[in-house]
Amino acid sequence: MFGSTRRSSHQEPRLAAVTMVRDERVMLPRWLAHYGGECGGADHLYVIDDNTSDGSTDDLPCSVIRIPSWGDKHFEQTRMRMVSRIAAGLLEAYDAVLFADADEFLVADPERHDGLVDLLRKREQAPALGAQALNVVHDARREPQLDPDQQVLGQRRWAKFIPLMCKPSLKRTTEPWVAGSHGLTIPFGIDPDLYLFHLKFAERDHLRTTGDHRKALADAEGRAAATTWQFAGDDLVALLDEITRYVDPDEVAPYRTRPRVLADIVREGEGGHFRAHGRRQFHAMRSQPMVSVPERFWGRV
Repeated sequence: MFGSTRRSSHQEPRLAAVTMVRDERVMLPRWLAHYGGECGGADHLYVIDDNTSDGSTDDLPCSVIRIPSWGDKHFEQTRMRMVSRIAAGLLEAYDAVLFADADEFLVADPERHDGLVDLLRKREQAPALGAQALNVVHDARREPQLDPDQQVLGQRRWAKFIPLMCKPSLKRTTEPWVAGSHGLTIPFGIDPDLYLFHLKFAERDHLRTTGDHRKALADAEGRAAATTWQFAGDDLVALLDEITRYVDPDEVAPYRTRPRVLADIVREGEGGHFRAHGRRQFHAMRSQPMVSVPERFWGRV
């Protein structure tokens, strides 16, 4: 599988998608369907199973890599080394690889590209592409619970642009991801045609359940202590309710790409690593204006 199988320049680039999950019964089926469509089938999807106990990684149509507990090793550093090394191996067989959490969905602007592979073909010289990140939110006063049989965008129409989460999710280089996949060891830019839709806040009840589960893992195992895993479900739901409470839908403008803003997001940080900068997620969710998801993305996630 990992032999030298680089395709010639006239062929479409081959893309693999990788995620790492633990108990993602709700989001993982959406991830598989989305990236299966983007990558040309489930054969090109790789799920790293971090001790799932809810059965959500059983009998999947893609490759599943089951790993044992890594004990008291630093969670984020260990996770990124593992993901980056698996991705480097896949690049012996693929032209590009993406890493996205189970609630993260990369979309190439449908007005300009026919999916991620088409975007890659047009950006053949770029070693890595950063995505502009939109946290999709649930306004529980106006929007019902998600229909699991329908795409999220369209059911959910509001979002917050989060500069810190503009990740280099798609890459051709074997240079490793760092800072929880928010950075690389080489420079990269935020592509104005690549979007990352983050669905963590897209369903109020699921947000509470997931928050409580992750907080319990963080408390029991000491993992991800510096991330939003430290917040319980009630804290996350309170934030969601706060940012949607006083918004006037008639005053919410569609999100639009601002190239000058995107050009200033990625900076060199400690250790020579490059990553997007901005307020941490809680602060950004409060301070960034609410925007609407442009209609051209409805039904894409």
